[in-house]
Amino acid sequence: MRIVTATVAALAFAAMAVPAATLAPPRSPVTDGVWRTDGYGTLLVLGQGGLRQYQTTSVSCIEGDSARQTGPGSYTTSDGTVLTVRTGRDDDHARIAEDGSVGHRELTRIRTLPDDCGRPAPKDPRAGFDALWQTFEENYPFFGRKGVDWHAVRDRYRPQVHRNTTGPELFGIFSRMLKPLYDVHVTVEDGERDFFEVRPGTEPPSEELDDRAKRFIEARDLKDATHRQDFAEGHITYADLRDDLGYLRISAFDHFAGDDAPYTAHRTELDRALDTVLTPSRTRRLKGLIIDLRVNDGGYDALGIRTAGRLTDTPYTAYAKRVRNDPADHTRHTRPEPVPVVPADAPRYTGPIAVLTGGSTVSAGETFTQALFDRTGRTVRIGRPTQGVFSDPLTRSLPGDMFFTLPNEEYLTRTGRTFDGTGIPPDLTEPVFTEEEFAKNRDSAFDRAVAVLRAPG
Repeated sequence: MRIVTATVAALAFAAMAVPAATLAPPRSPVTDGVWRTDGYGTLLVLGQGGLRQYQTTSVSCIEGDSARQTGPGSYTTSDGTVLTVRTGRDDDHARIAEDGSVGHRELTRIRTLPDDCGRPAPKDPRAGFDALWQTFEENYPFFGRKGVDWHAVRDRYRPQVHRNTTGPELFGIFSRMLKPLYDVHVTVEDGERDFFEVRPGTEPPSEELDDRAKRFIEARDLKDATHRQDFAEGHITYADLRDDLGYLRISAFDHFAGDDAPYTAHRTELDRALDTVLTPSRTRRLKGLIIDLRVNDGGYDALGIRTAGRLTDTPYTAYAKRVRNDPADHTRHTRPEPVPVVPADAPRYTGPIAVLTGGSTVSAGETFTQALFDRTGRTVRIGRPTQGVFSDPLTRSLPGDMFFTLPNEEYLTRTGRTFDGTGIPPDLTEPVFTEEEFAKNRDSAFDRAVAVLRAPG
């Protein structure tokens, strides 16, 4: 998932009002009914030609987004995202998958919606505060890791909220109470106001930083390169370096076909770029490949997995994904679901790789970095630790125009480790786009990568 505010992110379900008169007749009666997700604090109502979402906690139930049915067990949101529901071991268990996400959400059928889901959500600012606080209380896994006493946060800030608290005032309270988490996937948006906080000592991957880094790399690192080409709206760059080395820069795993395009269009553009770069002759010739993720604002995890499939001849597990699923215990999770990397049915490069990372490597840029841990070819990470946010953001709405997001998932290595908060560390530490590096026309991480890939063995 990329670092953006809630209303424009590639979210779990894109907002879409579906008038009853336009809904097609049900096509999948087996999946019609009311379902509870394992984790995520979500109820789904399937039927009458559509899907409706309800965002729940022990103190709230707010109607969320919806989608129209476009096939048996398939639902499409207004932005073209396809949600697929399939029954499991029996008709009371199912799974839902979303375009661009990895893994599935487990569903259990329930008899009916809770009574409070049929009532309008209260608009009192105190109810909004309670819904946000309780959503974090029941879903956020990292309070211990961040050293935050969430109950003390409630005791400090709830008395500041009263029935006449304005939207801007409530936004300010939320911003102050969430800042100590230093979690880019914790966001609040209220109209033109938005909040997020990066890990201290890091810089978010902005357009300005991306443009500056790209110009610097082209002028310094690629000045003698050949066959340089941009793809995917400029988010992917490839160039041949001397001594049969290659350079591949990926600044996002999204936006490849424009900001409003569906996942399938981005996937097509990624395939076009990789097919052009990883030709049979080049994959045979290359002795090393630099993959530059130092400014990468995330996107679709599935596109990272798809890219990893072009870098191996051997199937392996990228990582396992689990979600917090006990509202009363932040240490309880679902059973980890392995996410496989399958060699692509296309030319593949399997030689040595140097991955460049830094604090502006975020979300899907980090899950892609993690997906290369266990590839069979030699892989070395150079630069600085990544940002330390991996989960798809869980998106919630409040009365008015306010939205907020939080992570509730963990991505586990083969040994059960996660890198949330700290980021993935490099194997070789080098400065990344510091003012001193720019001033002295120096790119230590790139130069180290070239030296490593040129070295024997």
